[in-house]
Amino acid sequence: MAEKDQEFLEFVVKGLVENPDEVKIGRSVDEMGVLLTLDLNPDDMGKVIGRSGNTAKAIRTLLRVVGMKHNARVNLKINEPAGGTRAASTGSADTGWDGTHEAPVTPAMKSIDEAMGSLDL
Repeated sequence: MAEKDQEFLEFVVKGLVENPDEVKIGRSVDEMGVLLTLDLNPDDMGKVIGRSGNTAKAIRTLLRVVGMKHNARVNLKINEPAGGTRAASTGSADTGWDGTHEAPVTPAMKSIDEAMGSLDL
């Protein structure tokens, strides 16, 4: 495949980010296929991942197409930079719960008679 996948990823990512000189791409090949690892500036993470991860999904889809052309399976791993917001959070990783907020209290339901009796008519 002669690292065409790596060149393609570099072209796409550098076109998206504000700090293209800080984009670093690693490439490793094993029995599972090709693994591309992406390191970039923390400020550019949102641009590469996109809303709900849609940009990252699109990049992964395009890499799979490039890989299919060369009979290889290509996967992308985006490394979280040091100082990333997820690493700095103190709450649980899966829920985001930090324990400082209480769950909302749902008011008890009244019967129609109780509701009508509380009205001032």
